[in-house]
Amino acid sequence: MAGRSLRTARHYLVSLLSLGARRPSRDCLCVFSTAAQQRSTGDECGPEDPRDEPRHPLSERTLELKASKLEEQVRDLTERYQKALADSENVRRRTQKFVEDAKLFGIQSFCKDLVEVADILEKTTESAAREAEPSDPKPTLKKIYEGLSLIEAKLQRVFAKHGLQKMNPVGGKYDPYDHEIVCHVPAEGMQPGTVALVTQDGYKLHGRTIRHAQVGVAVESQE
Repeated sequence: MAGRSLRTARHYLVSLLSLGARRPSRDCLCVFSTAAQQRSTGDECGPEDPRDEPRHPLSERTLELKASKLEEQVRDLTERYQKALADSENVRRRTQKFVEDAKLFGIQSFCKDLVEVADILEKTTESAAREAEPSDPKPTLKKIYEGLSLIEAKLQRVFAKHGLQKMNPVGGKYDPYDHEIVCHVPAEGMQPGTVALVTQDGYKLHGRTIRHAQVGVAVESQE
């Protein structure tokens, strides 16, 4: 009985020793765990951790270059846009001026023809005034003269209403843009270069000369 108990105890002891050889002790596990933690902590906090270093050292410089190029493109597009706006505004103004001129001067050729009629009417009126005699018992010419005078005045009012005006250059300075010299006259009491007489009236339409006045210009007399 005692021998059997002894064998049982020996067998149990052998089993414990075998188990201890296969599995490390708790102290060894603690040592290994502490070392692993220290190595892990040292890897994370060490100055040579590759995660602390920038993965792409040139990325910021590349972004700055791209941003600079984009700003330059924006400036270029802005300048082009402003230039296009200025060009379109100039075109709009020129078109508007062209339309306004077409409205104002579309009757220019018609006015040129009318002023010739006005010349004939004026000459006829002057002729009737010279032929009319106050002592005539039948003052027919006088009535004709009065009628022609009324027509002439009315015609001039219509001309003025539509921007057509007769020039009155006598006594003024000669202007080649408005006057056409047909003769020279002695400057008697007038400054040389001034208009002394008018042989044919000139006309302007809204300030633009449509027919030059034919004038005689005063010059110094040569003795």
